[in-house]
Amino acid sequence: MNAMLLERVVNLRDNQEPLEWKSVPVPETGPGELLLRVCACGVCHTEIDEIEGRTPPPRFPVIPGHQVVGRVEAWGEGVTGMEIGSRRGVAWIYSSCGHCSFCLSGHENLCADFRATGRDHDGGYAEYLVVPAAFTYAIPDLFTDAEAAPLLCGGAIGYRSLMLTGLRDGDVLGLTGFGASGHQVLKLARFLYPSSPVFVFARSESDREFARSLGAEWAGGTDEVPPQQCACIIDTTPAWKPVIAALEQLRPGGRLVINAIRKEAGDSALLAGICYERHLWMEKEIKSVANITRADVTAFLEIAATMGLKPAVQRYPLVEANHAILDIRQGRARGAAVLIPES
Repeated sequence: MNAMLLERVVNLRDNQEPLEWKSVPVPETGPGELLLRVCACGVCHTEIDEIEGRTPPPRFPVIPGHQVVGRVEAWGEGVTGMEIGSRRGVAWIYSSCGHCSFCLSGHENLCADFRATGRDHDGGYAEYLVVPAAFTYAIPDLFTDAEAAPLLCGGAIGYRSLMLTGLRDGDVLGLTGFGASGHQVLKLARFLYPSSPVFVFARSESDREFARSLGAEWAGGTDEVPPQQCACIIDTTPAWKPVIAALEQLRPGGRLVINAIRKEAGDSALLAGICYERHLWMEKEIKSVANITRADVTAFLEIAATMGLKPAVQRYPLVEANHAILDIRQGRARGAAVLIPES
């Protein structure tokens, strides 16, 4: 099969193409596993964190990609209830131990043996993928392959982030950053909290215009002051500077939810400049989002199907994965980038 392989850490600021197009063996299934023929794979900023070494894979080479929609081709011993050709989705959570206190309490995202698709195991930047059957998801018929792929990470982790805000209908929600996850969260918030104004802080005017077209009541730059302070803000940016700016726009008792596996280190020194009285006084909270659970993915797919949430998608052939990565790194992608293997 053909696949895009990451063989080393690369600095994308140099416009290097980090992935190599190679022919590799089709993976074989083990007990409890499915072989999927990949139909679509979303491109996520977390792949950039892998490529640039902020969350590096434990081994090289590795096939990235963790927003996968595929068709069942075969399965290993012990798998039941599957049909050849049925659609299954794969998300960031590849597996967890299943028996620790976190797994048993529904917090498998915090498991010490959490394994990530496309980092700890080969992912979906390929024509075929092997994955534990218990960590795959039925895809609602409403969605095409390309539309479903971004739901599996950008949408599902956005859903988890929104639930962690504790938002009440009528409260102002802020979104800092407006990419693959942010635009899905805006649509989701408008559905679940119809009385809540949504303010979007984005670096480019095209992103701000996009946000307004989707129903944002206000959209401005990261350092701009909105019409009123936010009860909750979700940060989806790769940097620390927007976090500081978001704290400025959070009302007393508000909560900032940071949706990022890693942040870029270049401006991390800004954290030392957080002034307690200026930024965190008045019982403001900062909460992180760690990975994702299967329950998050299942719940979000059900809600997305109910409300007809279809992400904006920009398609790329699988062989152009480097192009897609650089478009996201340089802020050129609008909505969600999705790779399509050649048939």
